[in-house]
This record gives sequence, structure tokens and C-alpha cells, in this order.
Amino acid sequence: MVQPYDDRDGFIWKDGALVPWREANVHILTHAMHYGSSVFEGQRAYGGKIFKLSEHSERLRKSASILGFDLPWSVEEIDNACMEVLEANGLTDAYVRPVAWRGSEQMGVSAQKTLPHLAIAAWNWGKYFDEEKARKGIRLDIAPFRRPAPHTAPVHAKASGLYMICTISKHHAESRGYDDALMFDWEGRVAEATGANAFFVREGKLYTPIADIFLNGITRRTVIDLARDRGIEVIEKRIWPEELASFEEFFLTGSAAEVTFVSEAGPWTFSPGEISRQLQADYMNLVNGRPVKN
Repeated sequence: MVQPYDDRDGFIWKDGALVPWREANVHILTHAMHYGSSVFEGQRAYGGKIFKLSEHSERLRKSASILGFDLPWSVEEIDNACMEVLEANGLTDAYVRPVAWRGSEQMGVSAQKTLPHLAIAAWNWGKYFDEEKARKGIRLDIAPFRRPAPHTAPVHAKASGLYMICTISKHHAESRGYDDALMFDWEGRVAEATGANAFFVREGKLYTPIADIFLNGITRRTVIDLARDRGIEVIEKRIWPEELASFEEFFLTGSAAEVTFVSEAGPWTFSPGEISRQLQADYMNLVNGRPVKN
């Protein structure tokens, strides 16, 4: 039986102090629960160090600002709180989840009187996808929902409300025997998976959709840098579904997913190849503080 996330031992940092895990609660009339006024981060610690911690903290503050509320904690204070949570829970290799939200001081769409809150939890979390499946490549369905147009939603914020269609799409995929779903954008072009960015390989070159209408992931940017360090040409472009048949390799990137091979997306098939495997190895060496060999 999976242990519920509200019933665990340990500590969660909440609004400036560590509190026992089971006591880290919010009121039922919290604005974020009713209107989605919440932002979050997902980051991993390897050997006691959180990979690109400050970039995550900066993005958290930016996401909150995009949603119209400012966090009173600086990047440095958020960084320190994340490390405090790791230490308090005796963790070295872990998933870390900061989340910020509007409080319960006001009810209704308007939220100017609400106060900002911040909590940070950490726990042991293995591979995001089943390891045996991921070695061969996971299978993606085509999502029933599309990523929203940039003039309809705050697409550059890591906002909780934007993940509603991701949950629906992932559930739809899993009910049909798939591991996840590939999402198209509002115009029908390839965008991303439900919680990870997409990369493709063709004739030795790396292709990825332009991240201007969905989140430009920190792992995405890291993998682009790793590829360029190896002399691999990286092409950011609009990718239409019809082009997927021409790609040989496909992998996903994200803090949770790390670098995960894809073997199937709808009617299109792929095989993990030399570039995918090399970039996966490079990424795992980088996050674990090992040399990235050229």
C-alpha cells in the first residue's frame, strides 16, 4: 500500500519554520484550493546537493509574480529553507517540492487581501517512470487536451492550475495502457508531455519545440547545453505531428523525469540511440557531480 502524503514522519518548512509533517496544513477556504492561485517547483537532490537550486527558487518567485502575488522570501532564503528541509529529514537523494499559494483572508475571484504562503517538502522518490519500461522507452498516447495559447493563460509560470489538463491527459493515457501523453499546442503542433519537455533526433541533430508557449524547463536548458558541448547541433523549431515519422529517437526531460527514452508516441515509433543514451549519461554524471567526459 502506498503511504499517503499527508501521513508521514518528518518535517515540512512552512512560512519560515519547520513543522511536523502531519501538521503542515492549510484551511479548506484557502484561495488556492478554489481558484488555482498556486505555483510550485520540482527539484532533485543528489548526494545532498539540490541540482540548480537557485534557478528553481528564482523561477518560483517569478511564477508567483506572474500570478500577481510576490513572495516575501528572497532566492537565498528559499535556497536555505530547501537545504534545511533536506537536513531535517535526513535526506541526501530526494525530490524537493516548494509550493507557494494565496491564503484564506479573502474568498472570491478577487484576492488582493490574501497573504502569500510558502511550504517546502522533501521525500525519497525514485524514477518518475517505471525503470524497466524506461530502459526500452516509454509509450505515449496523444493527449485529448492541448497546451493553451499564450494569450489565454500564464504559460511561462509553473502554475498549479495549468496542470489540470495534464492530469486529465495522463489519466486518459494510463487508462489506455500508455505511460504518459504527448500534448500538442493550441495550433496542433508538438509541444511537450504532461510534465516534461520533448527532444527528437534525426541524422545526428537534436530537435526540440520552441518553448515560448509552454515552460522552458531547467532540465531542458541543461540538456541543450550538454548537447552543444558535445558538438551536437540543436535546432529549436515548430514541429508538426507529420514530422514525427522522420525522427529516429525521442526522449523527455524534466527534474522528475530526468532524461527518459520514448519508444512510441501515438502511431509513431522510435528507438533509443547513441545521442539519447549519451545525453542521458551526461546528465546523470552532471547532477551527481561526476565528470562529463567528452
